[in-house]
Amino acid sequence: MVQSTLRGDGFSVSFSDREVTAWGGLALLKRMLDGMGFREAVAGWGLPAPGSNRGYPPVQLIEQFIVSIWCGACRFAHAETVRMDSTLTRLFGWPHAAGHKAILRLFGRFDMLANEQVQAEAHRWFFGNITELKRVTLDVDSTVITRNGVQEGATRGYSPGRRGRASHHPLLAFVAEARMVANFWLRPGNAHSANNVLQFLESTLHHLGEKVVGLLRADSGFFDEAVFSKLEGKQIPYIIAARLTQPLQRTIYQATGWWALETGLELTELRYCAAGWSTPRRLIVVRQSIKRREAPGKNLSLFADDPDIQGWHYGAFVTTLELPMVEVWRTYRGRADCENRIKELKADFGVDAFNLQDFWATEAALGFAMLAYNLMSLFRQAVMRSRVQHTLSTLHGLVLAIGGSWHNDASQNRLMLSVPRRKRAWFSGLWANASGPPVIPTLVASG
Repeated sequence: MVQSTLRGDGFSVSFSDREVTAWGGLALLKRMLDGMGFREAVAGWGLPAPGSNRGYPPVQLIEQFIVSIWCGACRFAHAETVRMDSTLTRLFGWPHAAGHKAILRLFGRFDMLANEQVQAEAHRWFFGNITELKRVTLDVDSTVITRNGVQEGATRGYSPGRRGRASHHPLLAFVAEARMVANFWLRPGNAHSANNVLQFLESTLHHLGEKVVGLLRADSGFFDEAVFSKLEGKQIPYIIAARLTQPLQRTIYQATGWWALETGLELTELRYCAAGWSTPRRLIVVRQSIKRREAPGKNLSLFADDPDIQGWHYGAFVTTLELPMVEVWRTYRGRADCENRIKELKADFGVDAFNLQDFWATEAALGFAMLAYNLMSLFRQAVMRSRVQHTLSTLHGLVLAIGGSWHNDASQNRLMLSVPRRKRAWFSGLWANASGPPVIPTLVASG
């Protein structure tokens, strides 16, 4: 028989049947989701049906997976934390919380076509809710996710952190103004950075709906005539970093008219037409002295013995913008923020840990991890409205990890939150922000 009271040194522990949770702050996110019609939207996305009549509703499994991520889950097994939380189960209206294996079975029913259709529906619904976002800057980037097991599509490719290890090489698109993911494609580890980028671009534009892409920025992996022609045909302005090929190095070596922005930082521009290009394009070249604290770029390896070249790091950007060259360079530098988004996705949203043996199942899981990220990003900006864009782990301590329990009178269905008196007005303000259509003040001000 289990003792009702456990004695300690100066304290004791006893048991209670009362439903309590450590995640009472998620009531704010539940309020935001209800205002956006989340559950009704998910029901119309065409999720794969369960294999039996006794299976859990797919809408619940997706919602439970997202809530698990918000609570810190970075592996499928971590979803058991939410399963054991009867207060969250009641808050979100699930008859019974599913185990993580039910979530795995749902993702296992996805294939390429289902992923494409569901993610398109999810993104169009999400960005359709952000009405003040009309013109966007799109940052396209790829990253490497190292895999330790045997997963479909995990192959040896470029992996700077862990050379020789199997990996996936996903492609991502970010909306810079809103710090949100516009598209995600999982790819094998040996895929080139620009592999399938044209199809990816079409998919991303479809996800954004009526929103206009005012600028696209990408790294040198997308330095390709087919990419330039596609963007020019769609009249999408772009800045794309150039690969310092040998012909381009020779052109840069002969360049003149260097303009010093400051000591050790010089720029010039020229018209450049690489082999296979249909037309010359504007190229901005930046060189920085290696004596500077931060001097990104590369050496001109063809002329490494030239003392006038040895002291500089070079970078180049092809663009359709008519801005002054220094403004083109500064505008491109803003793309560095997408690296922070990728780090956050890996650290807090399990992008490098949610993986299954089936390739399309893994892509499906990561696609919904992106949705969890987007919804949390919307929460930070539309509900929290803080100037600082806190990470998920920081938000745990600020607002999400609040003790809560249901009122003793079950008929009231009232969640009692342990919020200090001095912070209750602040929490009530957040509740008001979460209750209406999502509004991002910074986007309203910039518009």
